[in-house]
This record gives sequence, structure tokens and C-alpha cells, in this order.
Amino acid sequence: MIADPSSLKAVFSETAMASGRNVKKPSPVARTANKHSDFDRKLHRYETKYVIPRAMVSEIRELIRPFCEPDPNCTGNPPTYLINTLQLDSPGLGLHHAKLWDFVDRFKLRVRTYGDPVGAAPVFMEVKAKDRNTVKKLRCQIPFDRWGEHLFRDGIIKDVHFKSAKETENFYQFLRLTKEIGARPVMLIRYQRESYFGKVDSYSRVTFDSQLEYQQTYAWNSWGADGEWRALDNPMMQTRRHDKELNFSGVVLELKALMDVPKWMVDVVTRLDLWRTGHCKYSNAIWAESLFRGTPWTPEYEIDLLRYL
Repeated sequence: MIADPSSLKAVFSETAMASGRNVKKPSPVARTANKHSDFDRKLHRYETKYVIPRAMVSEIRELIRPFCEPDPNCTGNPPTYLINTLQLDSPGLGLHHAKLWDFVDRFKLRVRTYGDPVGAAPVFMEVKAKDRNTVKKLRCQIPFDRWGEHLFRDGIIKDVHFKSAKETENFYQFLRLTKEIGARPVMLIRYQRESYFGKVDSYSRVTFDSQLEYQQTYAWNSWGADGEWRALDNPMMQTRRHDKELNFSGVVLELKALMDVPKWMVDVVTRLDLWRTGHCKYSNAIWAESLFRGTPWTPEYEIDLLRYL
């Protein structure tokens, strides 16, 4: 709902939307958390984002109920978990500016862990690359106590082991890109995610992100313990320049699928007349922090501020 005039049809292929051919017979074996996490080690998919009013969340839950089941990693009703993300970037914030200038081929370097208090879950290193509308994720995980700046120093890496050769390869890709651009910690982002997986599709996922907060940091291991969290889900931060201005604090809806996009997902978008919007939590946090620094990190943000003076 809001912003980019291109519809879901402009992103997902017409042949994929023309039928529900990706729907297959349900397996007698229930999905498990391991199946989802293994599939996520290396994943090519389409993603679309929408900033929606909170009141719309319950309506979408009902629409997807016949086709989706709660993410097995979630707890509670509705099913949620807390995401803590450490964003790495170059000294000149090159990855942020690649998003700002809408580079066709760009990537992010992020480090994630889950839950509250921090420390119970492993640490996941991710390269999230985007080529036009296709997203590719390279992911690996290590025990929480193995994560730290020492991984990026010159020298032999010891006592770090991975479950597969693919995870090992993903780790060295993350390491290579981090060193190539001189990336270091820039921002912490945390939020609650309500998550669902498609029951019978090859891969489909629906998530609602809320209670978005950020904290500027230079630390590799603080995870927010030493600083102050600031709200990120407010109309000013969620409205991009040239977008339709929001009059509510929105929830970020994400729809994710492979090329064979399920018809039920398209129906949700068309029935509720949702409009895609770019919504990068990291870049929004950079813009938000510029308000407190006095000198904006992103000069273009001054244009946005004029609307609120």
C-alpha cells in the first residue's frame, strides 16, 4: 500500500501468476524447522514489501490461513520471534548509498541472531544480494560465542566449523566481501517478526515486521546493551521521498516466493489493492540517525525533512 506504481504483476512473471502450477500434493511428512533452515542456506527468490496499517494484519492472516502455517521457529499467538541484526558497511556507507541510488546489482552484509535475551541462539552471517527484483541469500551460522571481530583479522581462523561445504563457502564469501570494502559495524536493527510458511508451495513465505527499533553502533558484540534504542516504525521514517505520505505507523508486510508464485499470494495483493514500496530498514535507520547527529549522513534526506518543518 503506498509508493511505487508498479504492481506485483510487474515483478512476478505473468506465467507464474497465470496458474497455481507450483502447488503440489502435500507431503505426509510435516515440515520442520530444519527443512526451512537448510533451504535458506542459499536461496534465490522474489520479495515484495508493503507498509500497511496495523488493522490490516488480522485481515491478511485470515486470507492466508488456508494456505500457510506458522513458522516453526515462532512462539505465541500470533507466532513471533525477535530479530537482532548488526549491519556492516564500508567507511563511506557504500552499501547504504547503493540502495539510495537504486543500483540494479547490490548487496548487504548483515549479522543476525534471534531471541531475547541475546545469546541463546547462534549467529547467522548473511550476504543478501539483489539483482533487480531477484534476491539471493548466502547464509552460514556459528555458535554465539564464536562471533567477533577476530574472524576478520589476518590470520588462521580456528575453532569455527560448519555443517556443510556450502555453509563454509558462504562464510568465506561473507569474509571476502567484508574485507574487500573494509566493512565494520554501523547499525543495529531489531524488531518482532510474525512469520508464516506456505503449506504446499515449493517455497512461499509471509512475514509481518513491527516494533522496529535501531541503534547506531561501532561494536561487534554489544548487541545493543550499551546504547539507546530509537523507534523506526513511524510515518516520517517509513515514508520515502516521492512516496505517498503515511498517516500511520505501519507494519512491514513481506511476500516471498520462488519464480512459481502461488496464486493465493497474488490474490491477497489484488484483493487489498496493496502497493509496493521500497523499505530498507538499514537505510531508514541511517536517515533517522542523521536527525540526531546534526550533520546528515545522507544529504538527500534534507529534502524529506522540509515536509516536516
